Amino acid sequence: MTTQAVEIQILGKTMRVNCPAGQEQSLTEAANDFDQRLHELSERTKVTNTEQLLTIAALNICYELREERKKSVSDTSEMEQRIMLLQQTIEEALLKHSASKA
Repeated sequence: MTTQAVEIQILGKTMRVNCPAGQEQSLTEAANDFDQRLHELSERTKVTNTEQLLTIAALNICYELREERKKSVSDTSEMEQRIMLLQQTIEEALLKHSASKA
């Protein structure tokens, strides 16, 4: 897999980060989102220590990710139940149809 170096800016500091070729735009957008979150968090919490700010942001993002994963599992389970109900309904309809033809 080839990688491409991309320049991003976080809290006013520029750094070069390697990412898979073709994913440069996604990395840039993620970096911009992260930078915006850090600025908003800093304003909201008045935390100026970069290490503390990054730790709080990382914890917030991990929390959001865990909640989305839980929601995804729940959605998957609900979808599986709906599919099973649909299959059951179709099978019953086919049986009724077969019985009426006999």
